[in-house]
Amino acid sequence: MVMLICGIHNHELAKTLVGHPYAGRLTNDEKNIIADMTKSNVKPRNILLTLKEHNANNCTTIKQIYNARSAYRSSIKGDDTEMQHLMRPLECDQCIHWHRLKDEVVMRDLFSCHPDAVKLCNACHLVFLIDNTYKTNRYKLPLLDLVGVTPTGMTFSAGFAYLKGDRVNNIVWALERF
Repeated sequence: MVMLICGIHNHELAKTLVGHPYAGRLTNDEKNIIADMTKSNVKPRNILLTLKEHNANNCTTIKQIYNARSAYRSSIKGDDTEMQHLMRPLECDQCIHWHRLKDEVVMRDLFSCHPDAVKLCNACHLVFLIDNTYKTNRYKLPLLDLVGVTPTGMTFSAGFAYLKGDRVNNIVWALERF
């Protein structure tokens, strides 16, 4: 039950509709533009500027751009789990990869290396740098990064490993795969 106490507004009317969800909704054309620009790794603020250049009366906010990008990425993934979505490009690009499972269900460790990196590793196999970054990704897993150095001083990515922990046996496993 709603009871009317006072029939007048207690605030001024809004001068613009910026920030109002209905006014800032995206059209199908704008969603397609966002999807195309997301594929091209364009930053959300630049996507918003492009939309506003196409339509001066556009009231879309950056939050709506983030939501549309998230919806687009979810539509690409489809019904796959995140791990299946990760493994598919590794298999399609014929990347060399190994993984270890825990209890035959949960992936513990994942090592991957691109075929071109293997060729570079075989040609330039004198100097490799190993770096382990801790808990900077969404899953709070350490990332072991292997970088090769060519005779001219250029560097290349030789391989990557997401490890369950930074224990010696995990790092040894990744180095054995490398």
